[in-house]
Amino acid sequence: MNRRDMFSAMALTAALPLATGARAAAGVPTLKFRELYVRGNDLTDKAKSLEGAEVEMIGYMAPPLKLEIDFFVLTKLPMSTCPFCETEAQWPDDIVLAHAQGSLRVVRYTDLIRVQGRLETGFKTDAETGFVSYVRLMGVRYEKL
Repeated sequence: MNRRDMFSAMALTAALPLATGARAAAGVPTLKFRELYVRGNDLTDKAKSLEGAEVEMIGYMAPPLKLEIDFFVLTKLPMSTCPFCETEAQWPDDIVLAHAQGSLRVVRYTDLIRVQGRLETGFKTDAETGFVSYVRLMGVRYEKL
C-alpha cells in the first residue's frame, strides 16, 4: 500500500481521539517529523532504531470529528480543518496516529503539544475504526507547550 492509498483509507474513518497530560521524561528520545522518512514510505535509520521504544514528538492535534476521543492525528503544522473532511490532495504526508488508553481532551489546533508514547511502524488497520496508519504512538500522554 502506498502513501496515497494510506491517506485515502484514513479519510474513510469516522472518529479521531487524543491523550492526557504528562511532563517530558528524562532519557526519552525525541523524534522529529523530518526524522521519520527518507523518501516515500522508507523510514530513516533513527525511526527504525526507535521501533517499540518510548519516544517524544512535538506537533499539533488535528481537529477531531468529535469531542470524546481516545486517539488523534499529530501533525507537523497546525491544520484548521479536520483532515478527514478534506480531499486526499490536501492531506499532510507527515502525520502520526496518536492512540491513548482512555479518553483524551481536545486542544485547539493552534496549541503546540509534546506527546510521548511507544513508537510503532508499518501499515496497520484499526479493527474498530478502520483507520489505516503507517506510524503510530501508542499509550500516549501529552501536554500543551
